[in-house]
Amino acid sequence: MAVARRALLRLRAPRFQLPQRRQLSDAAGDGPLLQIYVSRNRDPYVNLSIEHHLLETSHPDSTILFLCRNHPCVVIGRNQNPWLETNLALLRHGVPERPPISAEQQHAPRRDPGPGRDEQQQQPPRKPVSLVRRRSGGGAVFHDEGNANWTVICPPAAFDRDRHAEMVVRALGRLGVAGVRVNGRHDIVQDVVVIGDGDEAEGTTTFKVSGSAYKLTRLRSLHHGTCLLESPNLQHISPLLRSPAEPFIKARGVASVRSKVRNVGVGYEDFVRGVTDEFQRMYGEVRGGGLTVGPEAAALPDVRKGIKELESREWIFGQTPLFTFSTHTTEDDPRQRPELPAFLPPNFRASLTARHGQIQEASLSSLTPRGANDRASQEQALSKALIGQTIHHIADWREALEKASPSPVESESVGGWLNGLFGTKACPPDE
Repeated sequence: MAVARRALLRLRAPRFQLPQRRQLSDAAGDGPLLQIYVSRNRDPYVNLSIEHHLLETSHPDSTILFLCRNHPCVVIGRNQNPWLETNLALLRHGVPERPPISAEQQHAPRRDPGPGRDEQQQQPPRKPVSLVRRRSGGGAVFHDEGNANWTVICPPAAFDRDRHAEMVVRALGRLGVAGVRVNGRHDIVQDVVVIGDGDEAEGTTTFKVSGSAYKLTRLRSLHHGTCLLESPNLQHISPLLRSPAEPFIKARGVASVRSKVRNVGVGYEDFVRGVTDEFQRMYGEVRGGGLTVGPEAAALPDVRKGIKELESREWIFGQTPLFTFSTHTTEDDPRQRPELPAFLPPNFRASLTARHGQIQEASLSSLTPRGANDRASQEQALSKALIGQTIHHIADWREALEKASPSPVESESVGGWLNGLFGTKACPPDE
């Protein structure tokens, strides 16, 4: 207790200081009842593991603010389906490496680069987008360096789904952001007046700028959210969060709700100062201002263990609840399906049931060439051979179908199509 207190008292400089490993660990459990942490890590697996470490080790009566930002990633909720929530092929293709955009750049008209410019120079290198499954519920969100993540950990008695979202709204208001509020879904939205050609207001459009998720335990409550500040990737968010397999999948768990999104036009460091100031207005001054959490935090045993779990394919994909995939209407899923591509075999039908990513039931028909001996038996054998296979371990559906079939099948067209839907490594990214 005394060690952590002395460490915090030394941090009275205006900017956050870098703590030692022991200080981060001790401060969480034995430190003051009000604590602020700002992570300088950009790895989402590291930041979520630090957050979980604070949740698990902090004093049950303490209230903690944790702030961070991540390199480009899509973060899904604990009970979501990655094959339904995101375009996995596009995640691998990545997004252009661009710095966060300022408020002035956000509203400035786009300039035509003009003819004769080298197309290679116009296209910055692309950065892969990580897929992350967090430990809390909620829907899928996109993060990048132009997005801020905020977390408040507090006793259950002090928990309220709007309390800390309202804290962020007040901070944004003090930073000059107009029209922000918490809506009925506990998200932070911004109402923007649309101006017509005659400089007259034509109406108001509402944009989502921050979403929230929660984790509640017997002793602690966690509320974390995002805030789009100056992301250069707004146009990529919708394609990344739209799965090509969505029309064919029926899943248990939480489905994401799509919304129009917008940057609020605030810099990250300003957001950090604004939210930490508002947190202290609510709860009182935090001695020393807070702790900066650097790369050394990843070496803490609990954090290291958390990173290993979050990075594993068994966590990212294997936690997926039961879902069905079917190319045709069924009693359980009577939705109208899109017309199948013309390159697939005539009358092709497929259905799969998977739990934790492992195929439990499978049925594929019209893969065996016409005229083959005992076509029905061969397709039944193929379907049976797929049972027990794990979807996220299938690198190429064409090879999987060839290996599972007792005789030649039309694996090229069907396997290639399934590669596109399930985003396997063999799938070329959509442009």
